[in-house]
Amino acid sequence: MNHTNTEKKTKPVAPKVKELIANTKSVILATVDAEGNPNSSYAPFVQVEQTFYILVSFMARHTKNLSEGRKTSVMFIEDESATKQIYARERLTLEAATSQIERDSEIWNNVIAKLKETHGKVVDVISEMGDFILIALQPVKGSYVNGFGSAYFVDSNLEIIEHRNDVNHQSK
Repeated sequence: MNHTNTEKKTKPVAPKVKELIANTKSVILATVDAEGNPNSSYAPFVQVEQTFYILVSFMARHTKNLSEGRKTSVMFIEDESATKQIYARERLTLEAATSQIERDSEIWNNVIAKLKETHGKVVDVISEMGDFILIALQPVKGSYVNGFGSAYFVDSNLEIIEHRNDVNHQSK
């Protein structure tokens, strides 16, 4: 079936990137190892300005991938129980540059305090464990989707660049 000009077009929903991030406590991680094997996981996060920070253990596969600066993608996604349409969950997917934050540096101390404020006293315990490191995830570019026909390109500042506008949405 082909779409015609008389068919109803889906109107894009106004982007709410910052609200999605504010309503999300953990980020989904997609990393690759030295052989190019994919790994997905998640981690609680905090945001400071435009950078996201996660406190992760070397016991997890994704930590080595993150600490070695390999390609990384992160996703913030609407809770399944809150969505009206499972195929159109609100989500923000970003390519991110990674860097490890030096333990006991000013950034480390500030971010650990924010992690504790956001995620509780458990942060005191795990931040003292030697296998936990702090990783910065700096957005490079990405996409934001908040419904059918409502997809946008996002820049490194998490600002909308443009509506994706019917790209790859042809019917057969």
